[in-house]
Formats: sequence, C-alpha cells, structure tokens
Amino acid sequence: MSAASLFVLAAALQGCAEVPRAGPAASEITDRASTPTGERYVLVNVDEKVAGLVGRREPTSFAAKFGDHRPSADLRIGVGDGVVVTIWEAGPGGLFSAPLIPGGTVSAGSNSATIPEQLVGRDGSITVPYAGRIKVAGQTTQAVQATVEKALQGKAIQPQALVNVSRPISNTVTVGGEVVQGARVPLTLHGDRLLDVIAAAGGVRAPVHESFVELARHGATTRVSLTRVVNDPHENIYVMPGDSITVLHDPQTYMVLGAAGHDAQIPFQGEGATLAEALSNAGGLNDLQADPTGVFVFRYEPVSVVKQLRPDWVPPPGAKSFPVVYRIDLTAAESLLFAQRFAILNRDVVFVSNAPATQLEKVLSLTDSIFSAANNAATGAYYVKTLTH
Repeated sequence: MSAASLFVLAAALQGCAEVPRAGPAASEITDRASTPTGERYVLVNVDEKVAGLVGRREPTSFAAKFGDHRPSADLRIGVGDGVVVTIWEAGPGGLFSAPLIPGGTVSAGSNSATIPEQLVGRDGSITVPYAGRIKVAGQTTQAVQATVEKALQGKAIQPQALVNVSRPISNTVTVGGEVVQGARVPLTLHGDRLLDVIAAAGGVRAPVHESFVELARHGATTRVSLTRVVNDPHENIYVMPGDSITVLHDPQTYMVLGAAGHDAQIPFQGEGATLAEALSNAGGLNDLQADPTGVFVFRYEPVSVVKQLRPDWVPPPGAKSFPVVYRIDLTAAESLLFAQRFAILNRDVVFVSNAPATQLEKVLSLTDSIFSAANNAATGAYYVKTLTH
C-alpha cells in the first residue's frame, strides 16, 4: 500500500466519529454518565435483581388507595338537596285539610298538603309549617318523617308525613372528561361502581386501552388505566357521594431507535410490554449494524426507585425523579430471560447502539469511493493525454 493510501486510511480511522450515525456508541453512553461535578444520569446494568425490581413494580390501584366500601343502604340527606314533604291528617278540619264545603262535607282526598320543594340550607334544615325548622342533613328520610310527625303532634290530627328527596345533589358523583356526556350522576340504594357511573355518563369516547380513570376523593387523587378497571373486578370499586371521576385520553407509547429493525413509536396494546416484546415489535436487532452488548432503556425514575437500584447514590436536593439508563448485554444467554421480565413504561426510549465495526465499515466504504473516484479521474486524464498526442 502506498504512503498516500496509508495516510488516507489513518485519517479515515481518526475521523470515524464524524461519519453519520443514528446515535451515540455504547462506550459513549457509558463514559458520559459521570462528570467531575456529578452524574448526568445513573447507569444501571440489567441483571436478575434489576429485572425483578422493574418487573415487580406495582401499578397504581383504586382498591389499595381507597378500599372498596359499599355505601350505606340508607342514603342520607345533605346540604343542597331538594326535599318535598307531604303531610296527611286522620280527619277533616285540621291544619292541612281543605276548608269545609257548605252542607257539612269536605272535598274528597283533601286531608293532605304537599309542601313545595325546598333546598336544604347551609344550616342543614328545612322549614315545615307549624313545625318550624327541621334538621334534616345527615338524616335518612324515615328519620325526618318521624321528626316532622313528632313536631306536629297536638297541632295536626294524627299527622303522617312522607319525605321525598327530589334532587339528591349530595348523593351524586361527578363524571367528566372523555365521556360521551359529562354529568352529575345520582347514586342508587343498590350501590354503584366506577363502570356503572361511567356508563350512566354515556361511556368513553376513546379506545379503552388508551383511556385512564382519575378518581378524586377526600382530597386524594389516583389514576388507573381503564383497561385494568375493566379486567380486574377489584379495581371496579364502589363510588361514594362527592366523588369526582375524570376519564382521560392518554395513549401510552414507547420509542425504539438506533440499530433495530426499524425506528418506531409503538403504542401499548393492553397493560404494557416487556423489553423483549419492545425489541420484537421493532423488528429485532439489525444483524449487520447492531451492537448486542449496547441495548439501552432511557427513563426518568422516582428518587425512591433510584435509591433501590443504587443504595450509595445521593439525590440532588429537592429532586423527585432522576434520569436512569438501563444497559443490557444480549450476548449473554441469561439476558434474554431478563428482557422478558424487564417492564417497559410509558414514554420509555429503547436505543440500540451501532457495533464499532459498523463505523469502520462506513469509513472504508467512503474511502473506497474516494479512491475509485481518484482512479477514474486518473484513467480519464491518461486517455485524454494519449489522444492529444
């Protein structure tokens, strides 16, 4: 090989990093984790322990957060409810009877009176004529009936009362978000579960596997995928008065980049995917390009999880999450088992780095093109010179 050729080859090897590529090499990802002032990200090699930790991660749960308590069979009256009271008396001439008709008779069915609907005031009471303010908030309708009848004793003729909640505002749940028709859904004495009230609001607009249910109760909020609520009866918990339910459309995806079969943003089908499934869905590793020792998963993890992965790690002040890069070496047979347990999460980036030889091959191919062009130019010049002589 001529000195000029050796010079060109040496320059090409030195400039490998300048050749176009899909992303960093495995060695670059490893080397750039730490800086003199700290860590850009935590680098974790996937082994049996790590795969088990990631695979065992429990999803959020309505049953774990709120329990599954069936509401009381007797709904209680609350502030803001609409209440209608009807009172009967045993004979004519009482407080709630119609006036006598000339001739000594009364009109048939006139020994009763219905008090128009009242909203329960902020003091928890309603007004009943001749009985005054009656406390009803927190009471059942049967208890209020007994209170009204007792208050009218000696004033009305053997009074009997019937109390009806015409607008049970306090015994409703609010359903909104990606449902057909947002509504304040009244609860029944039978007891209603999450799917019951979502159905009462017309059902969801988006596909089930792309929808989430967010439940707010007593200042606490938890979000669970609708797929899990549908598939797991324990998550389809009883709703309680005052609950706020919001259905969200949030497609769950992950990205596969680099030397895989093809780059893609892939939606989850169902509850999730493993690393093995993620690589398979992207066509596997490119045999002519991929570095099987350099398969990475990029993710932001809660500080509590990072501490489990690296007990010696000190989180930055005030940090709630921190970037973590998981590395798996697929040349080891057991790593294929780990990949089946390693859970891929929403917004994860799976990156397959190029094999070192791939860059050299690109450089040699480029160098060969340069030499071929130079030879062609030299040959053309020789023929031109020959023809001119």
